[in-house]
Amino acid sequence: MNYKNTFITIVGPTAIGKTALSIQLANHFSCDIISCDSRQFYKEMSIGTAVPNAEELAAAKHHFIQNRSIFEEYNVGQFEKDALQKLDELFTENSVQIMVGGSGLYVDAVLKGLDYFPEVAPAIREQLNVELAENGIASLQNKLKELDIESYKTLAIDNPHRLIRALEICIGTGNTYSSYKNKPKAPRNFNAIKIGLTADREILYNRINQRVDIMMNNGLLEEAKKLHQHKTLNALQTVGYRELFSYFDGNFTKEFAIEEIKKNTRRFAKRQGTWFRKDTAITWFDYQEEIAPIIETITTKL
Repeated sequence: MNYKNTFITIVGPTAIGKTALSIQLANHFSCDIISCDSRQFYKEMSIGTAVPNAEELAAAKHHFIQNRSIFEEYNVGQFEKDALQKLDELFTENSVQIMVGGSGLYVDAVLKGLDYFPEVAPAIREQLNVELAENGIASLQNKLKELDIESYKTLAIDNPHRLIRALEICIGTGNTYSSYKNKPKAPRNFNAIKIGLTADREILYNRINQRVDIMMNNGLLEEAKKLHQHKTLNALQTVGYRELFSYFDGNFTKEFAIEEIKKNTRRFAKRQGTWFRKDTAITWFDYQEEIAPIIETITTKL
């Protein structure tokens, strides 16, 4: 089905160059950028989440960048509603708009819709975050295995956000998380075009390692130190912060924490690749591709 409005979404693993491409495309199509990076919503987390710099933010109008506090509860369901509302506003100005980010679940929420889950008491998530901080992720993985074997088999169980989300539904409702999945979704009022950036694994991993070094040089240690006292907050269950919290707690040396950030970011990138490769609607380009062929591909789909 063809729609009047077109929504271009740029996906791919962390550190691949999505921000730069999104700005080039936003300038070409004279439109805004919706960020769907679930780590960049929070204003207290700048360095460790690779928020676009001032020059990049000035080059195109961005939405959902550092618009929340880590002390606010914010989830993918709320983002879906907020992003669709913002899109309706933006489409009145330009029938082409852009979204960029590596958070696959958040991308799918906007493009396809989410499964409905009942509200559960916030105290459940708080307790699970405490358990994560005190006992490690394996404790939560074992709990999910007992409560919902289907989700244990299908979820990215080394992702604490996904793990805690599934567990809080299991505990709060008495039903399995998987029992709420894959129900019919509300249709969207736009045509979706998906562009993906890719690189050889060695190149990507080198880019990730270099980015972590740059983050450390830019003050990530100091940023994490300010946030350490709030380490059980859901927003801070994030690569780059968890490892430094372990250093502050005396469990890691600083050098080991930095290597863990690099390793866990590479693992995160691998999970992102696995998620996005399942989507046959994505047109893939090498991260060094010139802008002209990408624009040409998009234009043929408009």
